[in-house]
Amino acid sequence: MVSTVTVSTITTVTSVTSITSIAAMGIGAGITIFAVMLLIGLLTAKELVGASDGSRQRLISRCLNISIIPLVVSFAVIVALKVFEILG
Repeated sequence: MVSTVTVSTITTVTSVTSITSIAAMGIGAGITIFAVMLLIGLLTAKELVGASDGSRQRLISRCLNISIIPLVVSFAVIVALKVFEILG
Protein backbone atom coordinates (compact mmCIF):
# COMPACT_ATOMS: atom_id res chain seq x y z
CA MET A 1 0.00 0.00 0.00
CA VAL A 2 1.38 3.33 -1.03
CA SER A 3 0.56 6.35 1.09
CA THR A 4 0.83 9.91 -0.12
CA VAL A 5 0.78 13.05 1.91
CA THR A 6 -0.39 16.11 0.07
CA VAL A 7 0.49 19.71 0.80
CA SER A 8 -3.07 20.41 1.92
CA THR A 9 -2.91 17.54 4.41
CA ILE A 10 0.32 18.86 5.89
CA THR A 11 -1.09 22.40 6.02
CA THR A 12 -4.27 21.23 7.73
CA VAL A 13 -2.39 19.22 10.34
CA THR A 14 0.00 22.11 10.97
CA SER A 15 -2.87 24.58 11.30
CA VAL A 16 -4.81 22.40 13.73
CA THR A 17 -1.67 21.75 15.77
CA SER A 18 -0.84 25.45 15.82
CA ILE A 19 -4.33 26.46 16.92
CA THR A 20 -4.25 23.86 19.68
CA SER A 21 -0.81 25.05 20.75
CA ILE A 22 -1.96 28.67 20.80
CA ALA A 23 -4.91 27.81 23.01
CA ALA A 24 -2.74 25.81 25.39
CA MET A 25 0.19 28.22 25.68
CA GLY A 26 -1.41 31.63 25.66
CA ILE A 27 -1.35 34.60 23.37
CA GLY A 28 2.37 35.40 23.67
CA ALA A 29 3.45 31.95 22.61
CA GLY A 30 0.80 31.99 19.90
CA ILE A 31 2.21 35.15 18.38
CA THR A 32 5.67 33.59 18.49
CA ILE A 33 4.49 30.46 16.69
CA PHE A 34 2.63 32.53 14.11
CA ALA A 35 5.69 34.74 13.45
CA VAL A 36 7.99 31.74 12.99
CA MET A 37 5.52 29.95 10.69
CA LEU A 38 5.07 33.14 8.65
CA LEU A 39 8.85 33.52 8.36
CA ILE A 40 9.20 29.95 7.13
CA GLY A 41 6.43 30.48 4.58
CA LEU A 42 7.89 33.73 3.28
CA LEU A 43 11.38 32.28 3.01
CA THR A 44 9.98 29.33 1.07
CA ALA A 45 8.08 31.64 -1.27
CA LYS A 46 11.21 33.75 -1.82
CA GLU A 47 13.23 30.66 -2.75
CA LEU A 48 10.56 29.45 -5.15
CA VAL A 49 10.22 32.84 -6.83
CA GLY A 50 13.98 33.36 -6.90
CA ALA A 51 14.50 30.06 -8.72
CA SER A 52 12.77 31.34 -11.85
CA ASP A 53 14.11 33.98 -14.23
CA GLY A 54 12.43 37.22 -15.13
CA SER A 55 12.12 40.79 -14.01
CA ARG A 56 8.73 40.23 -12.37
CA GLN A 57 10.10 37.38 -10.26
CA ARG A 58 13.08 39.49 -9.18
CA LEU A 59 10.66 42.26 -8.18
CA ILE A 60 8.54 39.85 -6.15
CA SER A 61 11.66 38.44 -4.51
CA ARG A 62 12.78 41.93 -3.48
CA CYS A 63 9.30 42.76 -2.19
CA LEU A 64 9.30 39.65 -0.03
CA ASN A 65 12.44 40.98 1.65
CA ILE A 66 10.35 43.83 3.04
CA SER A 67 8.47 41.40 5.25
CA ILE A 68 11.25 38.86 5.76
CA ILE A 69 13.81 41.21 7.29
CA PRO A 70 11.66 42.36 10.26
CA LEU A 71 10.59 38.76 10.88
CA VAL A 72 14.23 37.63 10.95
CA VAL A 73 14.94 40.32 13.55
CA SER A 74 11.89 39.18 15.54
CA PHE A 75 13.06 35.58 15.28
CA ALA A 76 16.50 36.55 16.61
CA VAL A 77 14.88 38.36 19.55
CA ILE A 78 12.65 35.35 20.28
CA VAL A 79 15.63 33.00 20.25
CA ALA A 80 17.67 35.33 22.46
CA LEU A 81 14.82 35.61 24.98
CA LYS A 82 14.37 31.84 25.08
CA VAL A 83 18.13 31.35 25.65
CA PHE A 84 18.14 33.92 28.45
CA GLU A 85 15.06 32.26 29.94
CA ILE A 86 16.77 28.87 29.96
CA LEU A 87 20.09 30.17 31.28
CA GLY A 88 18.46 31.95 34.09
